[in-house]
Amino acid sequence: MTTKRPAIQRDWFTKTMAGLLLGLVLAFGISGIVSELTTSVPLVVRAQLVMWLVTPVWLVIFASVYFFRSGARAWLWLGAASALVHGAFFALKAL
Repeated sequence: MTTKRPAIQRDWFTKTMAGLLLGLVLAFGISGIVSELTTSVPLVVRAQLVMWLVTPVWLVIFASVYFFRSGARAWLWLGAASALVHGAFFALKAL
């Protein structure tokens, strides 16, 4: 007899807070990396690109956070992704 994996847990509040807070941190990190990689683009254009990139990235992360099995997994994965992205940002900044 096989055991079924548990269904997606219903801790909506924890998942929502992970998407809201860590999703925004992750979106800021991604936009920072894009800003560092596009230094040849004029500042006026680059600033608009980076500013308008935050919202769609954040919304994609925020919408996909409900696919995690639990809120703790959402916090763990988004926290690790945020640390990785911000580490990459500071590494690019140092170069």
